Amino acid sequence: MFESMDEWGPEKVVCVSDTRTGMRGVLVIDNTARGMGKGGTRMTPSVTVGEVARLARNMTWKWAGVDLFYGGAKAGIRFDPESPDKEAALRAFVRALRNEVPEEYVFGLDVGLSERDAAIMLDEAGRGGAVGTPHELGGLPYDQLGVTGFGVAESLDAAASYRGRSTSSLTVAIQGFGAVGAAAARRLAELGATVVAVSTARGGLHHPDGLDVAELLTLRDEYGDALVEHHPTARALAPGDELTVAADVLIPAALQDVIDERLAARLPASLIVEGANLPTSPAAQRVLAERGVTVVPDFIANAGGVVAAAVAMDARFSGLAPDPRRVFTAITGKLRAGTEHTLAGAAEHGITTHEAARRTAQDRVARAMRLKGRVA
Repeated sequence: MFESMDEWGPEKVVCVSDTRTGMRGVLVIDNTARGMGKGGTRMTPSVTVGEVARLARNMTWKWAGVDLFYGGAKAGIRFDPESPDKEAALRAFVRALRNEVPEEYVFGLDVGLSERDAAIMLDEAGRGGAVGTPHELGGLPYDQLGVTGFGVAESLDAAASYRGRSTSSLTVAIQGFGAVGAAAARRLAELGATVVAVSTARGGLHHPDGLDVAELLTLRDEYGDALVEHHPTARALAPGDELTVAADVLIPAALQDVIDERLAARLPASLIVEGANLPTSPAAQRVLAERGVTVVPDFIANAGGVVAAAVAMDARFSGLAPDPRRVFTAITGKLRAGTEHTLAGAAEHGITTHEAARRTAQDRVARAMRLKGRVA
């Protein structure tokens, strides 16, 4: 980790383990110049310290990019989320971080964890130790509400308007039909877009005339990722083929590092809205810019979750549950403004949209660091 430290952070890396459950975990607090560390907690069998540090840095830019006053942080648990011992491992992880939570970090949701898991973390950490909890506990259930996917769709709509297009005239392919991709599809259907392809870990579906989003959502509720095996009419796609079907817009909303330089050179979409964290490499971003493809960066497009987290953080110690209407209004305002500012900045300075968004975020963080005397 020494080699990965730079002028921005990370400020603290805490590795923990538990012999009884086999849990291995890490918390990375990247930069707290603009507020305490806040970011999701993921659980996968292969998560690494480097992966979590990279995501924590992305959270630093995400908070600053939408001008909210928290710092970048992320936590990861190396454990199988499908294991019957998941709860025991999760509780062990929370107990191991009792020195940091909730004073320096508050648990949230990411890959492998659900609102039910947030409830377990809250039970173990105590009041104020977790957000994203079920409504029955006074929380704001992000996945149930679909806040991140809703924000992706709002960002897409803002980018389309910036480019002089109506969302209702666009065809869209979505990689990943989990919480983010499904909620994005739902909102895009409301906006009149035509969703022509979706995918899950089990494969993909394609119909050039458009898929019935309501039908897809029903199949997802019944079959999960296996929904792609139960659609009656759509053409089946091999994993990854959804990225290259003919569509005006591509939403990568599954995993990181899915679009490299070679793939970027042949993607048919003219607009890419990043629903997943870190789906494109810097080299791919340059290729896309050279081809004239508009890209809305992840830490702008998928920031609906952090807007919701900010509202939930504000309500942690209140006896009143946060109003979802306030959340959706805030997401629309923050993400549309961030998208338009990013696209205009990239055009003005002749740089990629990622560089433009990062420049804005870095400027905000740097000013906070100088005001606090952390840098000269």
